[in-house]
Amino acid sequence: MTTTTATPAGPASGAPIPFFAPDLFEADREHLLRLVREIGTAPAQKFILGEHTARFEQALREQLGAADVVACGSGTSALTLVLAAMGVGPGDEVVVPAFGCAPLASSVVALGGRPVFADIDPWTMVVDPEAMERRITARTKALMPAHMFSVMADMPRISALAAERGLRLVEDSAVAQGGVQGGVPAGLAGEAGVYSFVQVKTFGTAGEGGAVVTRDPELGRTVRMLRNHGQDGVHRFLHHRIGWNSRFDEVLAAFQLHRLPGFPARLERRAAIAGYYTERFADLAERGVLAPPPGRDGRCFYVYTVQADRRDALQAHLAARGVSTHVYYPLPLPLQPAFARYAEPGDDWPVARRAGERILSLPVHPQLSDTQVEHIADAVREFALAR
Repeated sequence: MTTTTATPAGPASGAPIPFFAPDLFEADREHLLRLVREIGTAPAQKFILGEHTARFEQALREQLGAADVVACGSGTSALTLVLAAMGVGPGDEVVVPAFGCAPLASSVVALGGRPVFADIDPWTMVVDPEAMERRITARTKALMPAHMFSVMADMPRISALAAERGLRLVEDSAVAQGGVQGGVPAGLAGEAGVYSFVQVKTFGTAGEGGAVVTRDPELGRTVRMLRNHGQDGVHRFLHHRIGWNSRFDEVLAAFQLHRLPGFPARLERRAAIAGYYTERFADLAERGVLAPPPGRDGRCFYVYTVQADRRDALQAHLAARGVSTHVYYPLPLPLQPAFARYAEPGDDWPVARRAGERILSLPVHPQLSDTQVEHIADAVREFALAR
């Protein structure tokens, strides 16, 4: 493959190709160890919500043009904090995708609300705006679309729907940091969005973490209180609201500041790999392997996922050729034991069910070499064309 960025080193030729890069932070190892020692031996002994966290939040604010960025304990807690700041509580409904990660539903349930599941688009696998609209009732408080794999939800249409119906809008952009849709950065199309910094995300770190991003300074202020037991950050032990412990780690804040300048190059590498896959797979749809839509607008390149008629056979074929793959979300959220009680009797989400049977994610991390990427694409084509 031909890329516009330098090809990173990968495992030796012929070695298995991992789905997740085992050497993700190897280049930054010495810096991370130095940070642990410096922060751990500093006179202030400030391990959470200190100067590094404040500088990290400011750097992201400036990069995004956001009114506020609030670093917190995880992407999951970020969703909960945003919904709580919007007043979601018992009796409220939040329309979420039927296909996706558990926090889409559990964050609503944790506040006493009810998740209402909308089906997805059969190609992009993000929530269908028309399906969301059909799920709105008099009890609906908010819409919470989610970006999936490498495709962002249709935020212009969903934003217009929320405005028309007078609903709050939370953008689950946990996997989409760095993505842009119509000139708007992921996370800023709704009232608030969230990022996740778990290591495999586009801006992952050596641990756990997340952030709330918003154009609304008042919403940001409320989230900032809720992440630290309802304190305002000025008067310690004065609690204005019931909150949570979702505070950000100082070592990881300093580490993310160190890695922030390299984020665009890593994201570009992911985009180049994804673009190469999509080009190589463009003629395979009629042979049972469907690639994501081409292009870069409204993309995020967290995970590259195809849909395959014979998913398990393709996975076995790739494993035999040394390629590690991953199946995300084989079961739609309303069919999960934890959330089945929130589904109406007889309700169905046929597109989400079909996606769960067909999805297969390929390695797309920036440590892949060109040779490895070409091998993965060749192996997928070999399988599809042998039918």
